Amino acid sequence: MIIWVDADACPNMVKQVLFKAAERLSLKTILVANQYIATPPSKVISAIQVPQGFDVADDAIVQKMSAGDLVITADIPLAAEVVGKGGTALNPRGTLYTKENVKDFLVRRNRAEELRDNGLISGGPPALDKKDIQAFANTLDKFLAQAAR
Repeated sequence: MIIWVDADACPNMVKQVLFKAAERLSLKTILVANQYIATPPSKVISAIQVPQGFDVADDAIVQKMSAGDLVITADIPLAAEVVGKGGTALNPRGTLYTKENVKDFLVRRNRAEELRDNGLISGGPPALDKKDIQAFANTLDKFLAQAAR
């Protein structure tokens, strides 16, 4: 299993949790972004810089990932593609996207986007806080423990 990170918008606190888990478990972790992303010196953590453009990093992740891989992303359409290819996606708030639930999340996301486009709602989710980071870390640890079995 490889952990892929949609790194353009991934919060630094989430990256730190990932880096610790990757080192602890010797899990190959690849950050993908359309800008330079610093990574710690590591045998298991690396970064790929892709060209600028809409969804270029997302497309690279979907193209390079394999079934059984884990993708860290807040992008629900990307999560749906990952799940469709046999992977699992985890967002920075600790929500795990699986074949059982990703369609519901995609429907809700599309509905919210439509409401925003029509001016009926505005804004997005609140900023990440310590509780979100803890939820992410807990879900990641649980997923990785199950995957190791």
